[in-house]
Amino acid sequence: MKLSRYAPLEHPLVHHFQRAIESLTTAQSPDSTRHYRGVARNFLIYLGDDHPSVCSLNQLHRDPHILGWFAHLRSHTPPLAQAVYVYHLVFLRSILEELARAAQLPDLARLIRREDLPRIPQRLPRPLTAEQDRLLQQELLLRNDLPANVFLLLRHTGMRIGECADLSYDCLHHVGPDLWAIHVPLGKLKTERMVPVDSFVCELVQRLRFFRSFDPLPADGHLLARRRGKQSFLKQLRPYLSDAAAAVGIPKIVPHQLRHTYASEMVRAGVSLPAVMTLLGHVKAEMTMKYVQIAGNDLQREFHLARSHPRHLAPQPKAPAVSSRAGLDGVADALLFAQHAIEMFRRSLPDGPPRRCLGRLSNRLTKILSETRKLNSAG
Repeated sequence: MKLSRYAPLEHPLVHHFQRAIESLTTAQSPDSTRHYRGVARNFLIYLGDDHPSVCSLNQLHRDPHILGWFAHLRSHTPPLAQAVYVYHLVFLRSILEELARAAQLPDLARLIRREDLPRIPQRLPRPLTAEQDRLLQQELLLRNDLPANVFLLLRHTGMRIGECADLSYDCLHHVGPDLWAIHVPLGKLKTERMVPVDSFVCELVQRLRFFRSFDPLPADGHLLARRRGKQSFLKQLRPYLSDAAAAVGIPKIVPHQLRHTYASEMVRAGVSLPAVMTLLGHVKAEMTMKYVQIAGNDLQREFHLARSHPRHLAPQPKAPAVSSRAGLDGVADALLFAQHAIEMFRRSLPDGPPRRCLGRLSNRLTKILSETRKLNSAG
């Protein structure tokens, strides 16, 4: 096994790194193996050029070898993207941890620390504007074919596209008089949920069942037929949405924007943060906050509402009615509400000590909430 497809690398540590990579990538994809080899090759070339005296594992030290490699990566021309820089550190860290185990040199596992890894900025797709949302839904309703109904279902339930592809044929459940919900199967975060739906969504499910009844594939329990597997089905769906969006003047769109649009609509309708978290299948309030966009007209509405009904004139309740649930469930709901209030106020402040202090308080609430949930799950 070579570290890459290029000419063999001459370095005393090559064989140690090769064995570590073989152990790490036994059950991983060829792409992952290639990435490990590339990172190892990069590091060993740097060692050979800048520290030729290093010829054994116990000679490796954080300073100057690892810290010097960090500086070497940051001096790359053209500059490495932050995500690429982080991936280099993560892959080498895994290799060093494997070498520490195999060679019984525990210090190797501490050469790259958690704080060395900068946080990768998350670029989440933005929700559609109200006008874009109206035009796209109108176009999908006019088309009224199977893909159009799939994307309308995504828009009105907030599901991920992969979750929609896994829906069972009997996903629609009657939960009470004139009350319906869709059972969303295990998804990205290994959670399942029941999403309340209205009569329009019930009609969409019936349409998709109608299309399924005409499909020549045998029934397999899924609402949507998948001729060549799930990934192939999803690959066929995505260009359809781009085509429908282009027809109404939306230049670029991805299916996940429908989920963000649904989340923002729920917040504007007055749905609480814990409820939106449940609808989306999130386990952290921070992720739900990233999905929510407050538009200018929302700010105007909230401002005029506050001016017409100032809070300081309203009688103060003796106890905040945060949740109707009892026990630890009610405590968790109260913590979520408190965290949401702190985060909303923190975002309104300029950068400075008060904003940073509120950020630390919010993080503490996150830890308290996590421990509360553990107590609840433990009975």
